[in-house]
Amino acid sequence: MKKYSFQYIIVLLALLPFVSCKKFLDDNPQTALTTGNSYGTANDIENALAGCYNLFYGSDYYQWENVMLSDVRSDNAYPGGNNEETFYDYDRFILPPANTHSYAHWQALYSGIARCNILLTKIAEMTDPALTEERRQQIIGEASFLRAFHYYQLVKLYGGIPLELESNTADPGKTRKPRSTEKEVYDQIVADLETAQENLPDHFAGAAGSATENTPAVNKVRATKGAANAMLAKVWAQRSDRDYSKVLQYCDAVINSPEGYALMSSYADVFDGDHDFNSEAILEIPYEEGSASAACWGVQLFLAPEDGWQKYCVPSKDLVAAYEAAGDEVRMNANIIFMKTDANGDPISWADENWNPCQDPDTAIPFNYKQKHPAGWSSGDDFYLLRLADIILLKAEAQNETGHPADAATTVNLIRSRVGLPAVSGGSQEQMKAAILLERRLELAFEGYRWDDLVRAGVATTVMQALNEYTYTCADGVVGPPVKMDYSHCTQQRWILPIPQVEIDANPNLTQNAGY
Repeated sequence: MKKYSFQYIIVLLALLPFVSCKKFLDDNPQTALTTGNSYGTANDIENALAGCYNLFYGSDYYQWENVMLSDVRSDNAYPGGNNEETFYDYDRFILPPANTHSYAHWQALYSGIARCNILLTKIAEMTDPALTEERRQQIIGEASFLRAFHYYQLVKLYGGIPLELESNTADPGKTRKPRSTEKEVYDQIVADLETAQENLPDHFAGAAGSATENTPAVNKVRATKGAANAMLAKVWAQRSDRDYSKVLQYCDAVINSPEGYALMSSYADVFDGDHDFNSEAILEIPYEEGSASAACWGVQLFLAPEDGWQKYCVPSKDLVAAYEAAGDEVRMNANIIFMKTDANGDPISWADENWNPCQDPDTAIPFNYKQKHPAGWSSGDDFYLLRLADIILLKAEAQNETGHPADAATTVNLIRSRVGLPAVSGGSQEQMKAAILLERRLELAFEGYRWDDLVRAGVATTVMQALNEYTYTCADGVVGPPVKMDYSHCTQQRWILPIPQVEIDANPNLTQNAGY
């Protein structure tokens, strides 16, 4: 299947009013404008919007570290990568404010926000008649959605943060902002998403719902009303002052959308790399294999043992045991692959301290298998930012939290039946809560959701401190005694990360999170 980058798809959408069956392609559009450029034409605005989307390609955060921050911090995975300090500190909840990866996340997400801020400012000044009022409102909706999406990542990571709604200024009165409260940040996210919902279509005109050679699935890689509703559901569930009646409202808006979202009949097909832009996708990053600017290098960090170094985000024994206890072979085989040898048939060349410390050739090591084609640091496997199964399970959560566990069970069974698991019954509200949390774990492993789920359920500390996970050494071919992994630092204060020290030093109005 031909893959399409954000750059190409944005160019396509900009041209839709002016073309019929004419074949067109611009492989190298300008993807961003500098703040010094004039935003004088409709094409400038479209290129600026492409730059807003391109953050999904250009940052480590969206390439792979969003998964590390969720699945490794949770009970789903070990850091791997020979336990280098950066990810070991995440895993054990001892991250220092000076951690460079954390600062990189902060920078990347605020960079994406700045692009959206500038675009939202400049489009208000645009007078080019080629920019129709309909398209103007759509672009405002898209930029508002993207700004909200990045702020959602930040507030989950750091709690209350500075709200930057205007950029392209060196005025310290505007750049050295104090932290807003978590509620204030979430309120801004909701406001942006409501703007997106009001201004975006369910389906962009002229774009098919599935991809063909000449008609890419614009609606799977662009912000739409369905994506805005999905994010509103997630936001109202995740914020501390959550409102499950709103969660239910927005989940239903997605499920009943005119866009016709529907679960794929095969769970394995969703993640095989051959079914991009499928009916279950609400929003995905359309990576292009072999592209210098639009491929995903992150898959190589999870898989591809043939290059001779230890991979990251190694599935935990606790996660494997959860799949086995549930009899969930379908999702375990789609999400985890066990390997004894590399792609060349040679034994895996490192000692894994959790699974195989002495490199026993008969012991297999598991890998995160959610995306399956590393392609030598140039994968074309798409990453789902939003998909329907998540929203269906979130609806079940909302049904249960509003006092309808039997209805919640019916909704959960839509997900279970696809993978051949027996139906669950309602039971008590607490029983159903546990069942939904488990179902989300099995369904969404390595999609960057598990930590958020544990926090939202209020059980992150309980789950992590109760884990019985061990590391092992090897001496002269003999496995040493087990050393229990220490999660005692996983207190509620550590559910969020420290504000990067670089930002604290640069902005005297910033304060550090408690406990750091």
